[in-house]
Amino acid sequence: MSEVKYVYIMLSDTGTLFTNVIKTYTKAPYNHASLAFDPELKEMYSFGRKNPKNPLNGGFVKEDILTGTYSKYRNTTCVIYRLQVTKREVEKMKRIIEVFIKNNNKFLYNILGVIGVSLKEPVEFSNSYFCSQFVADILYRSGIKLWDKLPAMVTPDDFRKNDRMELIYEGKLFAYGPIKQNLVKT
Repeated sequence: MSEVKYVYIMLSDTGTLFTNVIKTYTKAPYNHASLAFDPELKEMYSFGRKNPKNPLNGGFVKEDILTGTYSKYRNTTCVIYRLQVTKREVEKMKRIIEVFIKNNNKFLYNILGVIGVSLKEPVEFSNSYFCSQFVADILYRSGIKLWDKLPAMVTPDDFRKNDRMELIYEGKLFAYGPIKQNLVKT
């Protein structure tokens, strides 16, 4: 039997104009998805704002809750899920993420893909992702198939509705135990 490991999927709502526009359409409580390798969310990745002050400059990001975009939105609400995976699947995910890290400047935010989901028509470009497409693609390419649809059609709400997701927290991001502890240390 393979060693049991976990990855963490965080869905969030910063309350920004962009997320409120998306929320008006999706009617979903959370519209951003991130993939973390630890319950403290220190090693967390997604596609989103590269600069907290500029919503138009998006792409692959290593998210830092204490100094990145989230630090500017203290009322962010979130839900955190744990997904059981194998050690080998984690190793595959990390190898794939390494490619993103090494080629960071080559990746773009797939805004047309977000529109494509709303039109029920996948819009895919090489090196271009939106947040939930990125998380779904990393899982899929690591051998984890959670849906019978393309990663380009996966929404943050699809994670919320998936039976394999184990809920570990829901509430204000900065009230989440490990984050709260890190705030005290700084």
